Amino acid sequence: MTITLRPGSTVMFTGDSITDSHRLDSEHGLGSGYPLLIAGEWGLRHPERPVTWLNSGGAGDKVMDLETRWQADILDARPDVVSILVGINDVGWHSLAPDGYVISPQDYAAGYDRLLAPLAEAGTELILIEPFLLPISGLIEVGNGHAVLDEEDRKKWRADLDPKIQVVRELAHEYGAHLLAADDMFAELAATTGPEYWAEDGVHPTPAGHAALAAAWLRLIA
Repeated sequence: MTITLRPGSTVMFTGDSITDSHRLDSEHGLGSGYPLLIAGEWGLRHPERPVTWLNSGGAGDKVMDLETRWQADILDARPDVVSILVGINDVGWHSLAPDGYVISPQDYAAGYDRLLAPLAEAGTELILIEPFLLPISGLIEVGNGHAVLDEEDRKKWRADLDPKIQVVRELAHEYGAHLLAADDMFAELAATTGPEYWAEDGVHPTPAGHAALAAAWLRLIA
């Protein structure tokens, strides 16, 4: 089943830099990534059903960062639909950052669950987007700096990411949320074009990558 957006519905996107997409620098507050593309396409298709689109993504955010601002940014807005993409900053590569952050899949699951529980209690529709990683080696942002990582580093990230993707899948099932299987989607897309076409650093989508996320997201609503 798809989520039906009624006139006057409020949709909240939240997560890390992939969702943020420089939202604070944009006049509409949606940034330049997939939330903007979704809002634009919906408006084109359904002028008779205006929707309020909100974006509270934060660059570099992890599950625990979302939790600290969940009440003010999400719950107080009383959205009808909440779309969440968080997890790549909860992967082991962030141990290279100044704070040396590491989180287990169990703690990631517990933190994510604390985000979802009050929304489910309020009857909010949920869309959970898997964190994803494309197999590219090279330069990546780490904290306030950069690091150059090789194929072995990426394999370690993947070994840490896969259990956290599974957490998102299990939580989606538990809460009856709609799952956007972004990791599988990008793996399939990259098989024919190469991964750089969709995310030059393996993490942050290109314009085509954001368009792919938007198209997949729009298939979940009606």
